Amino acid sequence: TNSSLGRKLVMSISGCFLVLFLLFHMAMNVVALIGDGSAYNMICGFLGANWYALVGTAVLALGVLVHFAYAFWLTWQNRKARGNVRYAVTVTEKGVDWASKNMLLLGIIVILGIALHLFNFWAKMQLPEVLHMMGMHVDAVTMENVANGSYYIASTFSCPVYAALYVVWLAALWFHLTHGIWSAMQTL
Repeated sequence: TNSSLGRKLVMSISGCFLVLFLLFHMAMNVVALIGDGSAYNMICGFLGANWYALVGTAVLALGVLVHFAYAFWLTWQNRKARGNVRYAVTVTEKGVDWASKNMLLLGIIVILGIALHLFNFWAKMQLPEVLHMMGMHVDAVTMENVANGSYYIASTFSCPVYAALYVVWLAALWFHLTHGIWSAMQTL
């Protein structure tokens, strides 16, 4: 972490870790599109608040925090190195696209989308199980639906505002990943 390259390496590795999680999560969610939802609910029940899911959630949260902290650190150091002088851009550099110039903004939108997703799904599925395991009171209806991912998908996306917010989030995620994966491969 003493060099810019070292910090970029941490960003690349943590980003690749997060991409692997996204691929797993995407594969899991594709199951929700197939059939009547029972297979998807079975996956949700399997993941639930089991020890391996809780460890995975903690490791994932740590990966997000590391990636996010290093993003701000690198951005701050880049701006500090330039001072108040900004480049006078008259032409767009070859190979530099919009996403590469807006990674921090895209990352913030991605983090806000993650918060929305945690509110709509994790807080209604895994969190009640954790609270129940800790001896806290969770109502019976909530506990009945913790593994009913199909229900939460249908109820969340029946709201046009949530559907639109998810589209914005996924578009930002797409642009963030298109540059992020390219950048990570360059660094690695």
